[in-house]
Amino acid sequence: MSDASRRLLPPMAALHSFAAAARLGSFSRAGDELGLTQSAVSRQIAHLEDWLQLRLFDRTGRRVVLTAEGSAYAEAIAPALDRIRRATARAIERRPDRELSIATLPSFGMRWLAPRLPRLTAQIPDLTINFSARATEFHFADEAFDAAIHFGRPDWPDAAHDLLFGEQAVAVMSPDFIARHAIVTPADLARVPLLALSSRRRAWPAWFGAGSIAAPAPEPTAAFEHFLMLAQAAAAGAGAALIPSFLIEPELASGVLVSPFELTAPDLGAYYLVYPPDRLDSPAFGQFRDWLIAEVS
Repeated sequence: MSDASRRLLPPMAALHSFAAAARLGSFSRAGDELGLTQSAVSRQIAHLEDWLQLRLFDRTGRRVVLTAEGSAYAEAIAPALDRIRRATARAIERRPDRELSIATLPSFGMRWLAPRLPRLTAQIPDLTINFSARATEFHFADEAFDAAIHFGRPDWPDAAHDLLFGEQAVAVMSPDFIARHAIVTPADLARVPLLALSSRRRAWPAWFGAGSIAAPAPEPTAAFEHFLMLAQAAAAGAGAALIPSFLIEPELASGVLVSPFELTAPDLGAYYLVYPPDRLDSPAFGQFRDWLIAEVS
């Protein structure tokens, strides 16, 4: 590291003292959190101010208040310090070379991945996979995941994308709901309660458009975060729902849910395996990726 680069990295002790004091608004409370005396925190911050040639706090008696420069600096370094802590935790908690952590959409994990895991175990018996349910995107630099299952477009930041498959959503409802509302044609759904997934509110208008239904799609009466919650509500007769058929095969097979129309919603996205490009250097991840793509094929 050059002298110029080193000059831009203040001592970590000073940064921690400053970040704690900025967050807590007190040198003494920062000292309590860090296990230091108030005077030690004050010295560390004075050292940082000297390093930066900036006044970070205004001191009035025993009170300290961030200056405008101090507030901007605190806001900028806090995420970096958090990422250093998480990276250190991951380094300390090193996993075996044959262990992976995969984030998956909850319904996809339960209905598509879980039933296939016996084949994975049979094919690669020494590989351990830890699956966690995650419904929203995250930065791989901030999380200890090797990969994630993503739905939408190939737009996950700083990640490679392997296309798995698209999604065909069908209109489903309970047999009692169909009888109660005398549903015969797709147009009949314009006059009944509709249920939606929170992240797919455009699905019903797209389905109505695909069927050239003249009436506009009604606003959903309820929205759910996960498909399986949506399926439960539809099975209970709360309304008609648009759900990918591969996620509700047991309900369709048992007759708890019925799909009376062949009409499907236009593809609103696809499922992808996403991962930091350097994960391809891991033999364990390469085996899991190859197995997953083969399952899709």
